[in-house]
Amino acid sequence: MFELHPQLAKDCIEVGDFPLSKVLLLNDSHYPWVVLVPRRENIDEIFQLSDEDQRQLLAESSTLSEAMATYFKADKMNVAALGNKVPQLHLHHIVRYKNDVSWPNPIWGAVAAKPYNKTELDDLIAILQSIISFD
Repeated sequence: MFELHPQLAKDCIEVGDFPLSKVLLLNDSHYPWVVLVPRRENIDEIFQLSDEDQRQLLAESSTLSEAMATYFKADKMNVAALGNKVPQLHLHHIVRYKNDVSWPNPIWGAVAAKPYNKTELDDLIAILQSIISFD
């Protein structure tokens, strides 16, 4: 049975579900940052997914990236599957701007996360749910 890794559960807020992946908002207001987690047990790497699931994950990632880049007017979308600290397969989708706090460097370790306040969080979740097609 699929279970979300405890660190992802701690750091993220659920936004919705694609056919394959759980869609999570990372609680860091420095960047619009969404994480996809395929709902499959014991998967750490993309190549461990079936061919069909790999295609589905790519489709979900592309749909999400395009929606975020368009809505948030991204200078660049960073999409990454690292898993060094959280082994469960998850794909980060981060909107980057040339004037964000860590540009042009990677975001990891650049600055401490800045959690959203309740209003910001509710507003952003509503925005994400309106721009993402969960079909």
